[in-house]
Amino acid sequence: MPPRHTGDGEDVSPPLEWSGAPDGTAAFAVVMHDPDAPLVDGFTHWVTYGIPGDATGLPEGTDGPASGVNSLGNTSYNGPAPPPGHGVHHYYFWVYALDEALELPPSLDRRALHAQIEDHVIEQARLIGTYAREG
Repeated sequence: MPPRHTGDGEDVSPPLEWSGAPDGTAAFAVVMHDPDAPLVDGFTHWVTYGIPGDATGLPEGTDGPASGVNSLGNTSYNGPAPPPGHGVHHYYFWVYALDEALELPPSLDRRALHAQIEDHVIEQARLIGTYAREG
């Protein structure tokens, strides 16, 4: 990942673009998760939802219409900052196409968001970025 979008840089969310949403898409949700973090459940860097179904991405530096809670307890994007010398970490950006614009409560964490949207995901896609810090 470009340093600008990491905890070592400006820590702003990267621009994301997508296309080819399935028919019936009413909304999107996006989650950025690091399964390589040395924690039982990895580390969630970003949770955002309530994105309109006609959207084709998110601009740089946005937290989206509704922000969920990341693993730091913040409702904003927190860029990669893996432990020095821990090797390359993989950052999964999951984009979920939903069949309904759900009325979701604010500040959902990743697991709570998944529980709320599970029956409404009509397609999902992922982009994987990588980042490492020298030890």
